[in-house]
Amino acid sequence: MRDSGPRVELAEVERWLDWLYIAADGAGLRAEDRRKAVEVTAMLGEIGRPLPRFSRRKPLLLVDAAAGKSYLGLLAARLLLAPSGREARVIALERDPSRTEAARLAAGRLDCRIPIECRTADVGDPAAWPDEPSLVAALHGCGRASDVILDRCVACRARVLLLVPCCTGREVAAASAAEEDARRRGIPPHAPVRRRYLQAMIDAERTWRLEAAGYETEVVEFVGATVTPHNLLWRARRVMEPARMARAQQAMTALFPRSP
Repeated sequence: MRDSGPRVELAEVERWLDWLYIAADGAGLRAEDRRKAVEVTAMLGEIGRPLPRFSRRKPLLLVDAAAGKSYLGLLAARLLLAPSGREARVIALERDPSRTEAARLAAGRLDCRIPIECRTADVGDPAAWPDEPSLVAALHGCGRASDVILDRCVACRARVLLLVPCCTGREVAAASAAEEDARRRGIPPHAPVRRRYLQAMIDAERTWRLEAAGYETEVVEFVGATVTPHNLLWRARRVMEPARMARAQQAMTALFPRSP
């Protein structure tokens, strides 16, 4: 997916985060806010990459999934979609009503011609999702949320998915199967060794699951590990190539003979 698109600078993202979410005399971005700004800047770059692929004859629909306060969706609307001059809209999905309200307030300050809808909804609710969104972005879908977002994108036929999973727990889709495989292969129970093996298996299952569902997939480090240890990004584009899908299904079956 060698796309190119508009670039957004870190200083610009920091200014907008300060204006939209802080905007108080004597206050400013904290160290954690500045790290978040680095991640948001990198993700905006990723959102900008495939934009030239989308036809201008059809409105572009961006979904910010597990959005939190929708830093990503709001700034994508203001810094990427509005300057492009194309017809577009943004839907932010967040289950915490207080965060949804913060996003709505920030959207009101944004002064942007792109319609932004902030929905209080769990990403697992099929009714919350539009059909065939152009692009779904999920920055730090925590635990099981990343798997749910992946499955909902497949179900609603999203054109492009940009997924950054966060913490991994026993509730994620492939966790039990990975644990069983680790025991069977004699992976030492020492936490640093076992944890890395389990994470690799979970990451592999997610990759093959996307490929088997028809998505050409890349996995890259979107920021450095010093910014966040959860720095892997899944870039997935719906291509629906039967041979590719079949190979991925075979690989997933070989990885986990018992489906997660």
